[in-house]
Order: sequence, then C-alpha cells, then structure tokens
Amino acid sequence: MRCAHEVVDVRAGEAQLMARLPDGALMQRAAAGLATCCAELLGRVYGSRVVLLVGSGDNGGDALYAGARLAARGARVSAVLLAPDKTHAGGLAAFRRAGGAVAAEHGSVLDRSDLVVDGIVGIGGRGGLRPDAASIAADLVRADARVVAVDLPSGVDADTGMVEGRAVRADVTVTFGTYKPGLLVDPGASYAGLVQLVDIGLAAAGVLPAASVEALQSADVGRLIPGPDARSDKYSRGVVGVVAGSDRYSGAAVLAVGGALRGGIGMVRAVTEHAVAEVIRRTWPEAVVTELDPGGGDPREAGRVQAWVIGPGGGTDAVARTRLEAVLDTDLPVLVDADGLTVLTGLGGLSSGARSNTLLTPHAGELARLLDMEREDVEAARLDTVRRAADTLGATVLLKGSTTLVAAPGDETAVRVNATGTPWLAAAGTGDVLAGLAGALLAGGLSPLHAGSAAAYLHGLAARIAADAGPPTASDVLAALPAARARVDWSARD
Repeated sequence: MRCAHEVVDVRAGEAQLMARLPDGALMQRAAAGLATCCAELLGRVYGSRVVLLVGSGDNGGDALYAGARLAARGARVSAVLLAPDKTHAGGLAAFRRAGGAVAAEHGSVLDRSDLVVDGIVGIGGRGGLRPDAASIAADLVRADARVVAVDLPSGVDADTGMVEGRAVRADVTVTFGTYKPGLLVDPGASYAGLVQLVDIGLAAAGVLPAASVEALQSADVGRLIPGPDARSDKYSRGVVGVVAGSDRYSGAAVLAVGGALRGGIGMVRAVTEHAVAEVIRRTWPEAVVTELDPGGGDPREAGRVQAWVIGPGGGTDAVARTRLEAVLDTDLPVLVDADGLTVLTGLGGLSSGARSNTLLTPHAGELARLLDMEREDVEAARLDTVRRAADTLGATVLLKGSTTLVAAPGDETAVRVNATGTPWLAAAGTGDVLAGLAGALLAGGLSPLHAGSAAAYLHGLAARIAADAGPPTASDVLAALPAARARVDWSARD
C-alpha cells in the first residue's frame, strides 16, 4: 500500500523525529537520497551539468546539500537563488565549499544543463507560483534537461493536488518520508512524473498517524479479492443482479454483464427488457436473464442476489425511477452508475437505510449534478470534492477520471487513489465494464470501498494490457480482465 500524509502530519512527525536526532541529520538523509536519485538519472556524474533552482527554506536546503554531493563527485553544479536573502545558509555554505557556483540568472545555465533540480517551493507552499518562479517553470518546458522535483513539483498543492496557474512539470519527483496526497491525485500527479520515495525514518520511528490517502498495490488487491475454495458453489461465490440496458443502449447492459462475469462471481442475473435480453443471451450464455415488462417490472422478483448494479443504459424516465427505488429499498449493497445517477439526482439523494452499503460511480459531470456544482470545480479539486460527496451523500463514491478516487463516508477512512489508470479508459462503455466488475466484488462480500478500489485497479490494468495491441475499446478492456487478474500478486492471500 502506498500511504500519503497531509502536510500538518508530516511536519509534526518530522518535528518529533528531529528531536531525537543530531541537528541537521534529517535534512542530510533527504539530501543523500535526492543526490542518489539524481546520480542514477545522470548515469555519469563527472562532468555533467546540473542546475539547482533554490527557493527559501528547507526545500532549497535539500537541493543545495544534494548539489554539494554531486559537485563533490565532479559534476558542474550551478545554483539559481530565487530568494538570496532567505536561502538556507548551511546548505549554501556546503554547496560553495564543494565547488558549486551561484548563477546570476537562470536562462543561460538552463540551456546548457543535463539535469535541473526543482527546489523552489516545498510542501508548505500554497497558491500559485510567484511571477519569477512561474517564468522559470515556463522556461523549463522548453529545456532539454530532465527535471527532478524536491519533495513535490513547485506549484502543486501537497495536500490536494490542486494547481493554480503555472507549475513545474517534473520527470521524477523525489519525496521524503511518505507520499503526499498531491503526488497521487490529479492534476498534481500529472506534474510529478515518476515518484520515488526516500526513507528518512518517519515510518520506522512511528511518528506518522493513519494515512489520509492510500493507493492499492498488487499484493493489496490479491488480499482483498475473494476466491473459491473446495466448498464453494455459485451462490456462496456471490450472485449479482444487473439492471441495465434499453432499446437505445443495449450495449451498456452487455458490457456491464460482461464486467460482472469477469469479476470472479458465481452467477450474474441480467434484469432487463426483451430486446436487450436477447442480445445478452447471444453474447453471454452464462448469464441468467430475467425480462422486465417495458412499462415497469420489479427487479426484486428476478431471484436471489447478494448485490445490485443499476443504471448503465437504463434510461431516466419514470420506469427507471421506479426500478431504482425498488432496488434501493432492499437491504443489499447497491452500485448506482450512469443513468441511475441522473435518476438519483432527481430523487434528491439516498434514503438513510440505503446509504452505508451503496457505491456511486460518477464521472465529474455526474458528481457535479449530484452536488449542484460546476464540473470545472469538481475537476479542479477532485480530492476535496470526493470526500465532501461521500459525507454529503452518505455513500461510498468512486469518482472516475484521470485519477480515479474512492471515498467512504467519515473522516477516519483514507481516500483510495487508483494507480493503474490510463487515458485509454476515456472511451465509451468502459464505465459500464467497471460498474459490472465492482458490482461482482460487492456481491462477493467486499465493502463498497474495497470493491470500488479493487475494481478500479483491475480495470486500469486491463486497459493498459489492451492498449498494447492498439487503441482499446471497452470490449477490449473487458476481454483483458482475465489477464489483469493473472498479474495480481496472490501470494499474500491468507
């Protein structure tokens, strides 16, 4: 599990650890790790040209001490001081002793550099970059050198990933002690490049609280996803009911049912109208199909299920509303997606009895409608918005997008960030596959938080696998789900 902590917790943990260590030891640990990462990127340190962009405070100090280590190994290191009167004194002295040079301005040295170290603003920075720093960030886009950010790219909010105006776009971010939420959540994550964590002793010292953001890794998914044993039957493995599809959108039902079947479930009950039912029977003979009357019909009469998926391609009329209300009236877990979210917006939210075991899977536009806000505001503050949505709606919310986020109600639970996503998932139908897959995991006994985050992991991994053969469709992603499951690390399963 990748665990990320907010700035206030990182600062408090660092203060506790520094009280136990000699003065400056923590910064030297960070600088040593930063210098090692820079040397690995350079390959050959001797004679290489390195530029440090040095702001005020400890972030600039980390860059200067790392630059001193590189200079001692024969690199030609120049430092651009953005706040000369506030530059870390100890770091600057060590840098000069090692042979580092202070540059008068950034333009000429950037043009000749092999590597640029961004130490402008640290994790305490808030708001946009100041004009001089923003100008340098703009010039970096045109530079040929690789860029390494110290702790996080300057201009990215460490706690939220928000970017106001210009920010440094790094190839690699070397972060210290623990991940920061803004490195895992877009838009900040898209500026961070490859993130490398340098251990400075915070975890071993036990000075950090529970993480505020988590990202599942392969072994975590392997521990979460249920599997059959010698005593299993189709009912004990889970039965999911999928209420989806309409004359206009029969494909949504086919994809959702396929996602559920590929989720390791014991049985899928497809509950839909006649025209869609025929398509499902031809495509997925494994599914048990129940036909609903076009003018209504109660999904609950389809038979025994352990969870429901409702909404993909199901329409938004009065019939769709009646079906959604019927499913939410049960005490079973329910995943609401696509058209179901539009209907839910019209209903004014969830009844109290349905909240704790409900998983909502909106994209930014759908969540904006649910919260009565603008889509642009959702995209700009994805982490804050998904947290607020979970608490306001009283349900677990999976916010699809450039970085998929899953949040459960309550302050005590970390938000899950999916690390396997890819832009190839921005295609029609992929959300239907995800809905079916997550619904299958719900029926298999996972909580909405675990089902949503494990499904997002597999879904993203399947998209990456499918993209190896060219631009993937939703059907390609669906077909790649077994291969994605095969890549999961199952060794940690109890």
